[in-house]
Amino acid sequence: MFKFISKKNKKRKTGQNKKYLIIIAILVAILVIAGATAGYFVFRRDQKPEEVQIEKNIYEEFLSEIYDKIQENYWNKISDEELATLFRLGLEKLTNAPQSLKSNDKSGMIETTNKIIDKLEENKKKDFTAQLAHLVLWNLKPFGRSALYVKKDEENLKNRVMNINPQENLYSVLGVEDNANQEKLNEAYRNKVNELDNQETEEAKQELEKVKYAYEVLSNAENKKRYDETKTEPTVFGKLIRPTILHLYISKISPTILEDLKRETEKFDNTGGLNTLILDLRANVGGSLDILPYLLGPFIGPNNYAFELFQQANYEPFKTKLGWLPSLVRYKKVVILADEKTQSSAEVMVASLKKYNVGVFVGTKTKGWGTIEKVYEIDHQIDESEKYSIFLVNHLTLRDDNQPIEEAGVEPVIDINDPEWENKLFEYFNSNELVKAVKEAWNSSPGKI
Repeated sequence: MFKFISKKNKKRKTGQNKKYLIIIAILVAILVIAGATAGYFVFRRDQKPEEVQIEKNIYEEFLSEIYDKIQENYWNKISDEELATLFRLGLEKLTNAPQSLKSNDKSGMIETTNKIIDKLEENKKKDFTAQLAHLVLWNLKPFGRSALYVKKDEENLKNRVMNINPQENLYSVLGVEDNANQEKLNEAYRNKVNELDNQETEEAKQELEKVKYAYEVLSNAENKKRYDETKTEPTVFGKLIRPTILHLYISKISPTILEDLKRETEKFDNTGGLNTLILDLRANVGGSLDILPYLLGPFIGPNNYAFELFQQANYEPFKTKLGWLPSLVRYKKVVILADEKTQSSAEVMVASLKKYNVGVFVGTKTKGWGTIEKVYEIDHQIDESEKYSIFLVNHLTLRDDNQPIEEAGVEPVIDINDPEWENKLFEYFNSNELVKAVKEAWNSSPGKI
C-alpha cells in the first residue's frame, strides 16, 4: 500500500532534512575538530621529549672518583670529614687563601672546588685539578707514600719492581755492542779492569764496581739471555766464602726472584760439606709483595701462614704456595743479615723467617717502611694527552709479633751494635768460622763480599 504525501508535507519534510544535515555537519565538524585535537594530544604524548644536553664537568668527575677510591682502598678507614678537610687544605695551599666547605663531605668539597676552578683560565684548570689531587694523596698518612701518578711514573715503578735500569746499559758499561758474545765480553772486561785498576780516584773505584757487576751478569748464559730479551737484571747472587759456608745476597724482591734463587743455589749442589747459609738482605728495598707467598715456601714449607696484612680494621693472612726447595734443605745453620736500609716486602720476609726460626737474625732494626702501595686506574681523565692514576697505600704489613712494621721495623735477634754480638752468635752455632764469616760479610758492602 502506498502513502501519498502532499506538497505541504513534502516541504516540511525537506526543511527537516536540511535541519538534520546542518546538525550532522555541525557534529561532524565538532568530531573533526575534537579528533584533530585528540590527535594532537596523542601526537604530543607519543613524541619523545627533547634531550637536554648537559656538559660534563670533567674536573668534578676526576676528583670525585679519586675521593671514592681513597675511601674504598686506603689502608685506614677515613671519614668524609677527614678526607674533605684534606681537600680543603689543598685548596687553601693552591689558592693561598682560606676556604670553607658548605658540608664536610664529597658534595661540599666538589661545590667549593667547582667555584674555584670555574674562575680559572681554561689552560690552568687541568694543572690545578691535578695538583689538588696530588696534594691530598701526598698528605695521607704515612706522608709522602701516596701520589697522583702520570704514565711515566707507572713505567718507572714497573722498571723498579722488575729490576730494570733504563738509565744504564750493561753492555755500554763494558764498552761493547748489545748482545756481544762471551769472547768480546772477556776482552772488554780485561781492558776495563786494567784501565781502572791504575786509577786511585773514588770515581774509578765506583766505575770498577759497575764493570765487575756488568761482567758477572752477562757472563752467565741464563742471565744474559734474559737481559737481552727484557733488560731484567738478576736479584740473587751466591758466593762460597768458606768451604762449608754459602753467602747468598738478595738485592730486591722481584718477580724473577724464584728463578734467580733456584739457579744460584743449584750451582752449589755438588759442593761437598756445604751446610751453612748466610742470607744477606741488607739494603734490600723490597719490591713485589705478590711473589712472597711463593718465595717464602722454600724456606718455611708449603701451606704455612707466611704473613698478614692490615686494611681498615681487617687482617688478611697469606699462606705459602710452594714447598721446600731441594737446594736449600741442606743448610742446617742459617744466619739472616738485615739493616736499617732493609725495607718494605723485604722486612716482611725477615719477619717471617724470624717467626719460623729459619735462622738467627743478626744486624740492626730494619727501616720500618711497613706499607704496601698499589696503582689504581682512573676512569675519568682530564687530559687527552696524559694518563693519570692513583698510587695509594692500601695495606700495612705486620711483623712476627703481629704489630705493624711501619715506623717500628723488625728487631734483630742479635744486634750487631752489641759489643757481645760475636759471643752471642757463637752460643747459637758453636762455630768460630761462622762468626768470622758473618763479621766479614757485615763489614763488606751489600753484595760486594
